[in-house]
Amino acid sequence: MSRPQPEPAPPKRQDETTVTMETASNAPDAVMLMGTTCPYCPAVLKALQSLLDSGHIDTLETYNIEEHPDIARKYGVRSVPWVRIGEFELEGLRSEKELREWAEKAAGGSGLSDWLQEQLGSGRIDATRERIQSDANGMSALLDLFEHPDTELNIRIGISAIMEELEGSELLKANIGTLGKLTQHEEARVRGDACHYLSLSHDPSARNWIEPLLDDPDSDVREVAQDSLAILADQ
Repeated sequence: MSRPQPEPAPPKRQDETTVTMETASNAPDAVMLMGTTCPYCPAVLKALQSLLDSGHIDTLETYNIEEHPDIARKYGVRSVPWVRIGEFELEGLRSEKELREWAEKAAGGSGLSDWLQEQLGSGRIDATRERIQSDANGMSALLDLFEHPDTELNIRIGISAIMEELEGSELLKANIGTLGKLTQHEEARVRGDACHYLSLSHDPSARNWIEPLLDDPDSDVREVAQDSLAILADQ
């Protein structure tokens, strides 16, 4: 069993710590939550301080959750180390290379699909759904992940779970056009799932995309189309 390591002496405190340096204007800010007996926190803190020195992050705030339980509640954090770089929340032990990559994605305004994929792969359905609902680009990033041929089965299952939770929502209705185009995807699996997600919108206009699938070359897709039209008829 690893012995608890003492928390390294952080940079100069503010309320707990804020460190800044001259960096590019698009370098993201970072926040880290740690614990006194956390065996992984010192390594993550060291990596973040290195990124601060190199200009990959603009500011770094660190908080010990034992001293600042209010901060942990604010971010909904239950375990440490926990890091937020830009808009990306990351849990557990992370190497400097991983943290640098996330900082670069945050600086470039990219990486949302990658973040969603990581969250779904870890079973964090609620965190993924909340991000999709709060981020204007969230659903687009999720659907990019959905249609990608290399997306793993467990990720697709997570996407399906989120779509089921969004049943009847304005968010689904706002994406009928995007889902409709996916009913024309070359992969039958994508066409069938997109058809089902359209039915979850409860919007009659979804029929325009679903009805052509009654003649789809794939029998499973045709069956999904029939079921989907039945669902819409009941609304």
